[in-house]
Amino acid sequence: MKNKPFFPMFIDLSDKNIVVVGGGKIATRRVKTLLSFTRNIRVIAPKVTREMMELAKTGYVELLTRPVKRTDFAMAYMVIAATNDWKLNDEIHRICKEQGIYVNVASDREQCDFYFPGIYMQDEFVVGITASGLDHKKAKKIREEIQKVLERIAQEDEE
Repeated sequence: MKNKPFFPMFIDLSDKNIVVVGGGKIATRRVKTLLSFTRNIRVIAPKVTREMMELAKTGYVELLTRPVKRTDFAMAYMVIAATNDWKLNDEIHRICKEQGIYVNVASDREQCDFYFPGIYMQDEFVVGITASGLDHKKAKKIREEIQKVLERIAQEDEE
């Protein structure tokens, strides 16, 4: 099935180990989103953004500034491959599939067990939007529209 539908599932990540391979802008964005849900994030990359370095210095993530090793996935529940090396991303995907680990290859939607949604959080509400990896701009626009509606409803409830 070429464009298979993905089941939207909300999951408790608070005690799950997340491994992010890569330290660039995409990896940083993904980590910042995940920090709302867990602090069990290990980032592995030889070089990282300044912002990722700050997240590590302040204790929000564990940072290993070196190339990734197969053993880095030993206790992982979920892996995000966000490197600019397609061969490495492909190898990470292969290892995760062999070990039964959920994997998201940021550069290849065909190698994703899950998509990374656009997220909006307000009070007890969490909204996640995805366009199945096809139209990120449209998904962002829809998330922004949902955000406006929820903020309007919250404001009306306060009045």
